[in-house]
Amino acid sequence: MTITQLKYVLAVAENQNFTKAAEKTFVTQPTLSMQIQKLEDELDILIFDRSKKPIELTDVGRKIVQQARNIVNEANRISDIVDQQKGYIGGEFKLGVIPTVMPTLLPMFLRNFIKKYPKVKLKIEELPTETIIERLEEGHLDAAIAATPLHLENIKERPLYYEPFVAYIPENQNLQVNEKIDVASLNLDHMLLLEDGHCFRDGVINLCKANRNYEEETFSLESGSFETLVKLANEGLGMTLLPYLHTLEIKSEEQKYLHHFKDPAPAREVSLLYHKSELKMQIIEALRNTIAGVVKGAITFQNVQIISPLPQGKPIKN
Repeated sequence: MTITQLKYVLAVAENQNFTKAAEKTFVTQPTLSMQIQKLEDELDILIFDRSKKPIELTDVGRKIVQQARNIVNEANRISDIVDQQKGYIGGEFKLGVIPTVMPTLLPMFLRNFIKKYPKVKLKIEELPTETIIERLEEGHLDAAIAATPLHLENIKERPLYYEPFVAYIPENQNLQVNEKIDVASLNLDHMLLLEDGHCFRDGVINLCKANRNYEEETFSLESGSFETLVKLANEGLGMTLLPYLHTLEIKSEEQKYLHHFKDPAPAREVSLLYHKSELKMQIIEALRNTIAGVVKGAITFQNVQIISPLPQGKPIKN
C-alpha cells in the first residue's frame, strides 16, 4: 500500500470517474486503474462499484476513503514540518471566501499579502459556506474566510473581526428613526433579503426572529447582491440590513439612509477556517496577521452581539 495509491483512490472517489481522476492526478487512466486494482487485490476487497454509473464507493470503500484522507493529510504534514523548520512561506494555497465577504475584504489585504509573501501561489474561490465546509473536510481547500460560529468538529475557527449590521432605510419608508436604533423599533414587514444560500440572510432572519415573532414567509423579496437590495430599497420596496464594510461604498447622497444600532450592536463574526489537521499553518498565520493588520483600521467596534449565521432548523452538516 502506498500514499500514491491512496491519492488515486481519493481522486476517483471525488470525481466518480477513472478518466477524470487520472487527469486530476496527472497520470494515464491505465496507470491509475492498475494501481487501484493492485490495492484492491492486496486488501482483498472492492473499493469501488464499477457497475454503477457514475462509479460509487462500496460500503467498505467509504470507510477506506475516510481513513485514506487522514493518512494523506498526515503524510503532507512532513513537508509542512520541513517548511516551518526552514521558515519557508510559499507554495500553492487554496482559499475559499463567502460571497458577502469577498468584495469588501479581498481588496483590503490581497495586495499587501502578495507583496509580503511573493512565493505563495494564492488560489482564491468565492464559495457558499456549505461548499467551503465540504472542501475543507475533503482537503480541497487549505483555509477559508466565512461567518462563524459554525461549531464543526473537524474545522477550527480563528476570528478575524466583528462586523456590525447597519440598517439602510430610505426616506420613502416613512419611518421615524434616530441616528442609532433598536432592532425592535424597525418595521420588518418588508425586509429585503439576500436570496437563499447566503449566510448573511440567515443571520438577518435570526436577528429579526430573536427580537420579534416574525415568520420566514414575512420576508418576500430577495436578491443576489447588496447593491441590488440598496437599489430596491431606493425604489420604495422596503429596507435592508448591510454588513458594515459594505456601507463604506454607499454613495455620499445615500449615506443619510444608514442607521447604526444601539449597543450592543448586532454583528457577524468573520473568521479564518482551516482543518484541525493544521496543514500549512505558516501560511495560515501569515494570512491571518495580514488581514488583522488591515481590518483594525477599518473596524473599531467593540460592544457587539454576535448573531449566528446558522440557518434555523437547518444545521450545517459536519
